[in-house]
Amino acid sequence: MGSFLTAFLIGGLICVIGQIILDLTPLTPAHVLSGMVVAGAILSGFDLYQPLIEFAGAGATVPITSFGHSLVKGALQEAKEDGLIGVLSGIFQVTSAGISAAIIFGFFTAVIFRPKG
Repeated sequence: MGSFLTAFLIGGLICVIGQIILDLTPLTPAHVLSGMVVAGAILSGFDLYQPLIEFAGAGATVPITSFGHSLVKGALQEAKEDGLIGVLSGIFQVTSAGISAAIIFGFFTAVIFRPKG
């Protein structure tokens, strides 16, 4: 029960931070989304996001900040093995499934439902 509560509270806190930024600044949702990805990447770069994942589980892996973490994690892992070219290949290896799913589901959603023009 404690792990569910922890995940809920940490995931909710990440979402509250994004909502507060939206409410109190003139930033658009796209700006906040990009900022959250960058924040996750920065936290991962300083090796702070992995301990958050270990503490909060899905509360830290579900929000968009985890995407930034995945990008940095993949880049650093492959850079150790393949050098500079590994940075690019590592980014795509770790995130390709999520990006592919977004493209495929977006396509089928556009086919099934009529987009507003």
